[in-house]
Amino acid sequence: MPSLPLGFRVRLRDGLIRAEGGRVLVGGSPTRVVRLSDRALSLLAAGTLTVDDRATARLARRLLDGNLAFPVLDGTAVPRRDLTVVVPVRDRADQLDRCLAALADLPVIVVDDGSVDPDAVARVVRRHDHTLLPLPINVGPAGARNAGLAVVTTPLVAFVDSDVTVTADALVDLARHLSDPRTALVGPQVVGASRGDRPSWFERYDAAASSLDLGRQESQVRAGAEVGWLPSACLVARCDALRVVGGFDATLRVAEDVDLVWRLIDAGQVVRYDPKVKAGHDVRTSMRAWLARKFVYGSGGAALAERHGDKIAPARLSAPMAIGAAAVLQRRWWSLPVAGMAAAATAQALTSRLPVAQDDARVAAGLAVRGLGWAVRQESGLLLRHWWPLTALAAVGGPLSRPVRRAVVSAIAVDLYVFLKERPDVHPVVALVGRRLDDLAYGSGLWWGAIRRRSAGCLAVRRPAAAAARPAGRAA
Repeated sequence: MPSLPLGFRVRLRDGLIRAEGGRVLVGGSPTRVVRLSDRALSLLAAGTLTVDDRATARLARRLLDGNLAFPVLDGTAVPRRDLTVVVPVRDRADQLDRCLAALADLPVIVVDDGSVDPDAVARVVRRHDHTLLPLPINVGPAGARNAGLAVVTTPLVAFVDSDVTVTADALVDLARHLSDPRTALVGPQVVGASRGDRPSWFERYDAAASSLDLGRQESQVRAGAEVGWLPSACLVARCDALRVVGGFDATLRVAEDVDLVWRLIDAGQVVRYDPKVKAGHDVRTSMRAWLARKFVYGSGGAALAERHGDKIAPARLSAPMAIGAAAVLQRRWWSLPVAGMAAAATAQALTSRLPVAQDDARVAAGLAVRGLGWAVRQESGLLLRHWWPLTALAAVGGPLSRPVRRAVVSAIAVDLYVFLKERPDVHPVVALVGRRLDDLAYGSGLWWGAIRRRSAGCLAVRRPAAAAARPAGRAA
């Protein structure tokens, strides 16, 4: 396994649960527990760690892999000559022009993926003095990116879609993550961008809640973590790492980015998400196009389930947490006692597995309460997004109609609260309508893909991995 270079720095993430005077760290995503040695505790006294030998490299790697710490890249430099940008495009000459203008002095290969008007694309490329690689037929974005990667001669490559605006400096900032020799791929926060003077309500919603926007929390990416994938709209990668796994799967017209991320991770590579770097993605300008894209995103779930099994699971719930969350959504007199018993059972189960000599009950209780809150959010998402056709049928009539309707109202309230807490600038009515249409379109695509492939794998709930709650062992 490649070691972190000397001088590499990491910092502990905010919000970790600490016990025994900071000797035990609990947190990350999925949740990890690490007991620090005396030396490790001393080295991390200021919340940061600098790699200066093999022991500190191992400690830094463990903290990074557990999402307990993040890289500190101040002072890390990447020569621009090491990076080439590949831009796949099919028509959309105006957006391409804006995309290339932002990339400034970086070398760019524009892959024309069978445009209807290739001359318009060619004129834009010539105006910016970049390289054009025309394809005779349309092969899809994955195939177009692979065609561009095949002619890249630099060690690093950036993939930027033609409807994305990101600066050359931002891409170079992302490339600094590749100073970790195990990091193969990194992506920025992709935020929605409305170009009109008077955007419609759904454009404003999409600008605030783009499907490609993975939030503000920096993360090492893995299935089941708070950031489980990266959108291919904007990525920076090591060319050799991509070539080893065969690049993008050209047979996929959707979800090819999720598939690539998970194959890289399975191959032992690290994938990172850095929301400090931003890229703007043009929102759809018609409601039909907006909803159609949500549908398409959902339709890729079944293909991912075939390739990657339960990594695509829409929720991971233990039996106590599932029961406790369902009780909360019912809002009945018995909801609080049932939820309390579920949290207590989870805390009891965790206590025996935590490497904490003191305060084990306090730490376990904190984890159980966090878990219950996350379970409520997951069940709300299942009712409103992933399982909404079943939810609608159950709510219409039958013995479960009343509790289902009660749970749906609660789920809508939870979903709206969480959304507005993270995006307070969005009008509540816009958020309410936008979220419901977003979920209906995505869920419809998910079910369409499952029916077409005759597989319900992308709809099945899984139990949390037991390893997530086990001690990570001593560090350094």
